[in-house]
Amino acid sequence: MTLLQVMPEDDPGTVLLRTRDHDRIAETLRARAVAFDRWPLRGTITPDTGPQDVLSRYRTEIDGLCAREGLRLVDVARLHPEESPEWEERAAKARSTFLEEHRHGEDEVRFFAHGTGCFYLHLDGRVHAVVCEAGDLLSVPAGTRHWFDMGPRPEFAAIRFFEKEDGWVGDFTGDPIAQRFPRLDTLLAPEAAT
Repeated sequence: MTLLQVMPEDDPGTVLLRTRDHDRIAETLRARAVAFDRWPLRGTITPDTGPQDVLSRYRTEIDGLCAREGLRLVDVARLHPEESPEWEERAAKARSTFLEEHRHGEDEVRFFAHGTGCFYLHLDGRVHAVVCEAGDLLSVPAGTRHWFDMGPRPEFAAIRFFEKEDGWVGDFTGDPIAQRFPRLDTLLAPEAAT
């Protein structure tokens, strides 16, 4: 299930809010100009499911969102575990790239068609860790400082939306804040829920 955990930017050990309630998550994020919604899932995504198949399953939702938000480019980012040393190395490199705080010149809009990932939004002196799972749509406003954790064994397929071809390029802040906060696997650990 989707999870929101809010912590002070200077005290990652203090949890100000931890909830899996969709309405509470959407309300908390909306108060900070972050859009959060759910789309119905349309079938299982496997390693053999091609990007065009993923896009065609959600064509109605994609077209509606693009028309409303002026988004022109859509693609699918995906990682599925493989049993090979090369995959382990690629996954570790991909994970470390996005674990540094950065921002984008346009909104970062993602729909999770499969799997899990966590966006850490650095807003108003707090860090909002948003664990997104299949069915979640998140839109992070342009200029928002954030980082993303795909976990130690990444498995996800996310539809990405852009206004421009270089919309995904990150402007890294150089702030080491991300190193102090719990990773995705820690947030989801059974003891974190107590």
